[in-house]
Amino acid sequence: MVKPNRMSNLKILGQSIWYDNLSRELLEDGSLKKLIETGILGVTSNPAIFEKAIASSDIYDSDIDLLMKANMSDIEIYENLAISDIQFAADLLFDTYLATNKIDGFVSLEVNPHLAYDTSGTILEAKRLHKEVARPNLMIKVPATQEGIPAIKQLISEGISINVTLIFSLEVYKQVVEAYQAGISSFIRNSGDPTTVSSVASIFIGRIDTELDKAILELNLGEKINTGFSGIANAKIAYSYFREYFSSETFSEIALKGAHIQRPLWASTAVKNPDLKDVFYVEELIGDNTVNTLPDVTLNSFLDHGIVNDTIDKNISLALEHFQLIRESEIEIEKIMDSLLSDGLQIFVDSFDGLIANISKKRQSIYSRNH
Repeated sequence: MVKPNRMSNLKILGQSIWYDNLSRELLEDGSLKKLIETGILGVTSNPAIFEKAIASSDIYDSDIDLLMKANMSDIEIYENLAISDIQFAADLLFDTYLATNKIDGFVSLEVNPHLAYDTSGTILEAKRLHKEVARPNLMIKVPATQEGIPAIKQLISEGISINVTLIFSLEVYKQVVEAYQAGISSFIRNSGDPTTVSSVASIFIGRIDTELDKAILELNLGEKINTGFSGIANAKIAYSYFREYFSSETFSEIALKGAHIQRPLWASTAVKNPDLKDVFYVEELIGDNTVNTLPDVTLNSFLDHGIVNDTIDKNISLALEHFQLIRESEIEIEKIMDSLLSDGLQIFVDSFDGLIANISKKRQSIYSRNH
């Protein structure tokens, strides 16, 4: 029996699937090329992905050796390796970038997570990475901290494509949308070509479920408030706002000048709750002008047995009712959303620091082998 072409069907419904993984191995053995041929339209990376890629393989060792001989620091070695991988992936996706009118075909590279609470530091780092990668289909990832949001506005205004990461609360999402609109308007006023700039707003799904389910069960609210639905509900409400804003007169004026909409991207889509279907976060969030970034296991599961239907607009009233019940309860939702952002950043910081420590160990090992 021939399996249905799920990727093509998603594309028909207006959803792009990006691959949440990157490594030298995937690039050199042709795996990423095959995934692009299957219908993958972009790639996302983060410090945790690079930590895993470099720590779990010796494929980078010869490059580390050469970079050591060039007297590079551990961080400079990491950047050199990451930039090389990002460039390779961007080149593989360049045809996709052109074929989709510069909407898809992007590869994301995150700024140093230690700069997440430093606006000017983020701006300088993003501009430097953008210049060094030197690929039009690069997206710089910037976390949606209060310090990150003005950086996003500034970078968009300078024509740099941005993947805004670690969005949890609807209020923060609204600020991100405003930052994009202000940035792209400024870019147009300064005679920039808006068709060369794209942005996605990465709204995290699974982590919201994990934390809110914990609060629901701790307060014995399970009979009143459904578990396993908060992440999906939050995304559906955000999507309603997205539709409303990007079809408004405010945005329509700049859209006529060539500005792209800033699509919502569903992140943290690996299901942790054993009571939920393994592709629940994919199946429930399919709709026009959306991106879903999937890690290996979730992607393979969806290609095997995922069901493709236009679901993003379904159960909106249930989603609104769900959050109304949460707000009326003792659950401190804004506090939880803030914690999710700071915890998410800490995971990236720990991964980044672990990655740099791993490069340091590899250097010592290579040096010992050669002397």
